[in-house]
Parts: sequence; C-alpha cells; structure tokens
Amino acid sequence: MFLNIPLHPGFVAQRQSTMAVGPRKSRVLGAILMLIFISLLVVVSRKMGQHKHSVQKPYIPSTRFWRWWKWSESFWNREQQQLDLIYNPILNVAPTNDSLVARMPWWLNHPQALKRCEPDRRVPRQVEDYNTLPQRFQDFLLYMHCRAYPILINQPHLCDDRPFLLLAIKSLAPHFDRRQAIRQSWGQAGSVANRTVVTVFLLGIASPADNFPDLSGMLSHEAKRHRDLLQWEYRDSFFNLTLKETHFLEWFGQHCSHAHYILKGDDDVFVNTWQIIRYLEHLPEVMTKDLFVGDVIRNASPHRDHRLKYFIPESVFVGDYPPYAGGGGYLYSGPLALRLYKVSQQVALFPIDDVFTGMCLKKMGLVPEEHKGFKTFDVDKKYRENPCAYKNLMLVHSRTPQEMIQIWSWLADPNLDCQNSTR
Repeated sequence: MFLNIPLHPGFVAQRQSTMAVGPRKSRVLGAILMLIFISLLVVVSRKMGQHKHSVQKPYIPSTRFWRWWKWSESFWNREQQQLDLIYNPILNVAPTNDSLVARMPWWLNHPQALKRCEPDRRVPRQVEDYNTLPQRFQDFLLYMHCRAYPILINQPHLCDDRPFLLLAIKSLAPHFDRRQAIRQSWGQAGSVANRTVVTVFLLGIASPADNFPDLSGMLSHEAKRHRDLLQWEYRDSFFNLTLKETHFLEWFGQHCSHAHYILKGDDDVFVNTWQIIRYLEHLPEVMTKDLFVGDVIRNASPHRDHRLKYFIPESVFVGDYPPYAGGGGYLYSGPLALRLYKVSQQVALFPIDDVFTGMCLKKMGLVPEEHKGFKTFDVDKKYRENPCAYKNLMLVHSRTPQEMIQIWSWLADPNLDCQNSTR
C-alpha cells in the first residue's frame, strides 16, 4: 500500500543491501518501516489537531462555573436560597454526591413537608430573636411554609362572560358597609362604558383571636345574594394578605383566565372605573402583555422600628426592596396574572403583600410602571371636595363608604363641567 511513497536516498541504499539478506529479513524490515511511518503520521495528525483546537476552542478558566453560596443568617433570605436551589435549572437533578445532599435543606427530599399546614417547630431555633418578636411575626414564621388553604366560598362561574375588567377587592368579613358601597358605586357589575366588568371580594377567616365576632351566618347570606365573595380558610390578618394574593392568582387561573385586565385594590379606595376603561381602550397592544401599573415605590428598605406596622427585623430579612406598586391598588393584565402565579410559587412568602408582588415581578424581569393617576397617598386636602379632582384619576386612597357613593355620583353627573376647573 506504500509502493508509491518516495524514500530517502539513504533509505534506498539500505533497502538494496537488505535484499541480499533474504526474503524473510526483508519482510521484517518492511514491517518495521511501515510501523515507523504510521507512528510519524499519528504524531503529525495530533499536532495538527491540537493546533486546530487551540484556535477554535475557547479558554475555560480553572474556577468552577457554579459553586455553593454562603447561607444567609436571615430566615427569609435563607428560605429563598432554598427555593432557588429547587428551581435552579442547573441543579434540577437528584443529588447523588453525599456532601451535596448534606447541604440540601431538609425538606428538599421531603416534598410533602411543604404541603402540611402545621406549625414548623424548627423556626424558633432558626430565628435568633424569635421569642422577642411580636406575636404576629411568630405566627407568620411558624406557618410561612403553608401555601394551600381550602376555599370555603367559591364563584366558579363568575367570569363566564369573559369580562374586560375584573375588580378584585381585598376585604374583611365585617366590612359589609364597604362592600355594599362599592357595589353601588365604582364596583357595579355588568356593562360599564360598553365593557363587561365583574367584581369579586377576597376574604379569609375573621378569627376570634383577632377579636372579630362570628359573622359567618351573615357572610353566607351575603354570598348567596350577591354571588361575588371568595373566601379561603386562612386567618385574615395583615401578614396573611400575601396568602390572599397567591390564592386569588390561583383562582384566577382556574376560573377567570379569559379576563383581559385586573384591578386589584383595597376596600377603602375609590376607583374611577370609567377612566380605567378609557385608559385600557387606548393602550397600545404591545403594552398589554406585561402591563402592571400603579403608584410605584422605589429605593425602599425594611423598617427596623418594632413600633411600626411595617416593621421587619434583620433576623427575618436583609436587603433592599425591589420596586413595587402600593398595595392600595394597581392594574395589570390577565396574561401577566397567569405568569405571576407560576413565579409566585418560586418566591418565599413575605409578610408585606405588595413587596412580595414586587419580588415576583423582579424574578420575571419586570418592573411596575408608574402612573400618576394612582393616588394611594391621597390628593391634596384642598382638592378633596372638588368633583373635577377625580375625573382623570384612576384610584385614590382612602375613602369612606359614604364618600365613595358621593364621588361616584359626581362623576356620573352629565352636567359636570371641569373645563374651567383649577384641577
């Protein structure tokens, strides 16, 4: 097979001398020469291959691509780190290395632990100042892993007409007067400005531990009459407003996913439903998918004064808050709500619901958009009795039931003339 390969002159002389030795020695020598030639070819090929790869293959540093981070000393941050481990696409495999398993949170290999709504007795040992925290904090931390409570009052057919706008209002069981005022004013269900509007009130359990009377009988009557109440079996407290958020998003995905837009608000705000519909009708389609607007709070940090309502101790959370819309009310799209629920399962429950929603948006790579029509800190006092002050607003906080009905009547008056108004 190598007959046509030219040989070195010295090689030719050697070949001629070996021919006289005999056929056998000649064959052995030929085999040796072939092996030497093949070895040379292999060496040359490897050199060329190494040169080729050294040009095309990028340099990979010796440091590891991913390494374990240091566990946070703050409880919420540590819980979030554990959730990040679960939903990390790189680590979304069953660990096999013993040292890796040792670093995993205890419940990672016990998924049922997340579903049990029993107090987590490990918490007092993991939060250094647990015994000195306010009772509301102790309760929140003990049940922070509970995310699924049964629904007691449901309205599965509320959105059968595929509403253009769903008004989802956070309320408490005793707030009958607020809910009725909303039904008679800005929360009127049916056709508003030729658009289908549906209203639903979100409730938990008004616990006797919070000095609430037993109003279950009246609540049952109200639900049957108006068919606009949703109630879940969790304690209706300030820190559990985050549960109200996640349970509503789950309900929305199951029973109201065709609604175009959602206005989420408290039961003490006034909403200019006409103005919101006008805004949405003129919204460019490209903006609807990720729409989330409100009164945006930026560069906020936790309050460390234990006397404040929004107090968050360092033992629970460290860091700054992401941009978030004030919980008094904000507006977002139905498609975003569906994605928001999925992401909310990857974020540890936080005791302040609007901050929690901001955390979810940040995880989605989104930032809420500021809209000057949302006045969650009210308008100037001198304008509060001026009907024209509300004509171009979207939402204002806070208003009594009587004020809601009065403002709505102002805006419904066809003779209202705001052209010469100073506001």
